[in-house]
Amino acid sequence: MSTSEPGKEPKEKRSLSNLQLLWSFARRYPLQVTAFFVSLFIAALATLAIPRSFQRIVDNGFGAETDATIAPYFYGMLGVVAVLGIATAVRFYYVSWLGERVVADLRQSVHANLLTLDPAFFEENRPSEIASRLTADTSIIEQVVGTSLSMALRNTILGIGGVIYLFTISPKLTGMLLLGIPLAVLPMALMGRRVQALSRSSQDSVASVGTIISEVLGAIRIVQAFTQERNEAERFTRAVESTFAAARRRIRMRALLTAIVITIIFGGITMVLWEGATDVIDGVMTGGEITAFVLTAAIVAGAFGALTEVYGDVMRATGAAGRMMELLNSVPQIKAPANPVALPQPPVGSVTFDRVTFRYPTRKETAALSDFSLDIAPGETVAVVGPSGAGKSTLFQLIQRFYDPESGAVRVDGVSLRDADPAAVRGRIAMVPQESVVFAESAYNNILYGRPDATEAEVWAAADAANASEFLRAMPNGIHTFLGEAGTRLSGGQRQRLSIARAVLRDAPILLLDEATSALDAESERLVQEALERLMQGRTTLVIAHRLATVRGADRIVVMDDGRIVGQGRHDELMAGGGLYARLARLQFEDAA
Repeated sequence: MSTSEPGKEPKEKRSLSNLQLLWSFARRYPLQVTAFFVSLFIAALATLAIPRSFQRIVDNGFGAETDATIAPYFYGMLGVVAVLGIATAVRFYYVSWLGERVVADLRQSVHANLLTLDPAFFEENRPSEIASRLTADTSIIEQVVGTSLSMALRNTILGIGGVIYLFTISPKLTGMLLLGIPLAVLPMALMGRRVQALSRSSQDSVASVGTIISEVLGAIRIVQAFTQERNEAERFTRAVESTFAAARRRIRMRALLTAIVITIIFGGITMVLWEGATDVIDGVMTGGEITAFVLTAAIVAGAFGALTEVYGDVMRATGAAGRMMELLNSVPQIKAPANPVALPQPPVGSVTFDRVTFRYPTRKETAALSDFSLDIAPGETVAVVGPSGAGKSTLFQLIQRFYDPESGAVRVDGVSLRDADPAAVRGRIAMVPQESVVFAESAYNNILYGRPDATEAEVWAAADAANASEFLRAMPNGIHTFLGEAGTRLSGGQRQRLSIARAVLRDAPILLLDEATSALDAESERLVQEALERLMQGRTTLVIAHRLATVRGADRIVVMDDGRIVGQGRHDELMAGGGLYARLARLQFEDAA
């Protein structure tokens, strides 16, 4: 099931129940969670014990006649402070550890689930937006789990425990103090949703900034080639200013909420202390009791005031957790059936399209294939040609079962892809795309991607077959040289030969070539073409051809237009028959001349 578009989350996704996701990860570490809660309670109790220690010092210590008499009270106070310091340090360590660990596990789980989702999901949800969410939202969660939730729990305990202790000192003053709490809670309830909505808007703006950065830096050559630096800088400035404006609205609302709550709380404390001073004058309370009451009331007020501070962070975390939950709970539409049909062994290498009609999820108004049928025999080389939008690339998408057809069936080795395990099907296919995909790894690891269990000797053999070994040996660290992001240290021809080496190593019976020699210089094209000819030997090969001169030797040429086959045969037959192929060929060959 596809998620909603990031940044357009339904309202029901922003509830506190989303925090259950974080708890489901945290409870994997019971020892750390226990240590956190124990240290949290000890630190809270030690904090509440400080006013009691002051009460004993004021009532018993200040009237003592010798140091020996007063010392025990101050020793007791120092002991409480030591316990508070140690417990706070332990609490900080474990809550920070849990925050980092939960976020690390969450990122891994979401990423692992994203890898299972089919391309249709990423048509409806932009990968750059998802990547931004995966970093920005998890950073918010890390802050909340590692800091804000701990503060919220700590201050809740301090608030409740402090009120109980205040009742033991003076029920009358405590009752007066508690009358102000509803006045403080009311603005939290009324303004909290507004803070939450503004927090959401701020997060969306930050995600947009991340998307622009990724997009522009990924296309920096185009930006500079078209001298669009100033326009892109202005676009980024508008996005940043929009983010700042959204953050300013959120900050302003949170500041107003904090001011209202703190004014009500401390105003109430002032009135209560006024009444308490009267009780001390009347002898109803001792100096130590009013001292303890004042300190505890300050702790309680600070606790409730701090809750207003962390409330906005917790609300931001609920939204972030909701979006992570959407990504984590998304399930692929393309998956193995409960009882997949096994592909025949050994592999045959046949491919069949049987009256296939298909529309892309984001382009349902237009059929990419219409009642399309094609049989490719084992070991046959079939070239598919036609104008842009004819449906050529769709064939590759369906063979690898990135999509399911609307009607009809696609079969590999006689088994309908709907009935087979997609991983088993893709294991029989090697792909050389038009735009080489090179990972930010070493050349060795890039080739090894074709078959991770291969030996280094097999990797070198694949490199030799792809005409890549010469330039790989000349690199600073040979085949183990880091290639940079997207293989920026390689030329176009070198990247393509690396892709071919990966396909050679895969040693699959079915080979898909998406015009692997386009946009190469003559020497690179010669080396790549030689490598491809070796790779195609003994394999069923389907070639998407934009340059018709490269497919004259194909066993069969299939001409497509508007999602249908409009002709097929060998080059000479198609040229003699006229039609679309002959027209395209004449245009290309005349241009070449």
